Amino acid sequence: MTEVQNPWPQGTECVARYNFKGTTEQDLPFNKGDVLTIIVVTKDPNWYKAKNSAGREGTIPANYVQKREGVKSGGKLSLMPWFHGKITRDQAERLLNPPETGLFLVRESTNFPGDYTLCVSCDGKVEHYRIIYHNGKLTIDEEVYFENLMQLVEHYTKDADGLCTKLIKPKLEEGTVAAQDEFSRSKLGGFTDQFIACDYSDVMVGDYRGTKVAVKCIKNDATAQAFIAEASVMTQLRHDNLVQLLGVIVEENGSLFIVTEYMAKGCLVDYLRSRGRTVLGGEALLHFALDVCEAMAYLETNNFVHRDLAARNVLVSEDNMAKVSDFGLTKEASSTQDTAKLPVKWTAPEALREKKFSTKSDVWSYGILLWEIYSFGRVPYPRIPLKDVVPRVEKGYKMDCPDGCPEVVYNIMKQCWNLDPAARPSFQIKLSGFCEKEKQRMLILVLYCRFQQ
Repeated sequence: MTEVQNPWPQGTECVARYNFKGTTEQDLPFNKGDVLTIIVVTKDPNWYKAKNSAGREGTIPANYVQKREGVKSGGKLSLMPWFHGKITRDQAERLLNPPETGLFLVRESTNFPGDYTLCVSCDGKVEHYRIIYHNGKLTIDEEVYFENLMQLVEHYTKDADGLCTKLIKPKLEEGTVAAQDEFSRSKLGGFTDQFIACDYSDVMVGDYRGTKVAVKCIKNDATAQAFIAEASVMTQLRHDNLVQLLGVIVEENGSLFIVTEYMAKGCLVDYLRSRGRTVLGGEALLHFALDVCEAMAYLETNNFVHRDLAARNVLVSEDNMAKVSDFGLTKEASSTQDTAKLPVKWTAPEALREKKFSTKSDVWSYGILLWEIYSFGRVPYPRIPLKDVVPRVEKGYKMDCPDGCPEVVYNIMKQCWNLDPAARPSFQIKLSGFCEKEKQRMLILVLYCRFQQ
């Protein structure tokens, strides 16, 4: 048994690896395979306070349990159509018949509680690959590791990489296609040709029960897996300043539709560029800054890192509320990822250089976003070639204050751009009560106090 080094946050579900009878009245006994929920991390990181499915609470040894991968397959809308939950080996083989090479599903392991099994049809028979949960990551061959099931499945759809075949077609869990009855093309009232967002995929407008919604249509299998991962994250995060996920549709032909709330005024960067100084005053800019700050404080509280915070990934509602969107890169805090696709001008130096992502790297990006807001959508680091941005930043270069930007707000930007992540402010500073005699000044003070250490 190994010593636990990274405590899990409150609310984490874990699975018992061994039986535990308990040695004191404060302990919570459990059996191998039981699902427990962490309530409190004690001062001793090797012990948690947890509760079982019956609601009984007590302390448990951390090295007797392992974190349960965040799979949400229940409900009317399945976010991972290939995940079938607790089914047996025989049931999986029946589901993958008639044989079709590349047809696959993922199930919970019956022999190894907390682990999963990838079942793949190949050349007339079904192969079963145990997915091991090891040191916080998932692996089949203990050579390639993944943050979650979505990443693992996406990897093997591109390359067999030691499996009998690459994953070609998911075996949809029962009820996935039936989700069409709840969120169908007909009930969405058809999709229009209006495009409302400015990220890297086409977003159309639909109508669901009399309410406008935004609809992303994804047809490429690999891209679809990435968007399923995005949707999985979004279901766990609910806040007034985060774009709300309303549903996911998986069609028999493999097309995927992600349905979110409709943000009438599109993305913030286009909104700023099209309105400019003649329309948007200082109060409106401060409200955008505070809206994003509230969303990021919520993500920080829930131990999530966005990784791609920028004005292009913030949407504006009909009533001018800014909401953070595009969770395609969002993962639990303190994990790493490939930096090849990261936006250099928005990403913290340590994230680009060492793949170290944290709330503090999001704070750096927030400073860049503030600069975008007060420059009315200009591209950061103007007149500096992209290849020169990182070397200059690492030598201490900071962008100049945008015209008309209050000095206190520019000071916040500079705090966010501290090369030492530990010296950057937190999104979590609690707000004090300020009177509303002079609203714009009050908003400046609130934002300023939010970022004081």
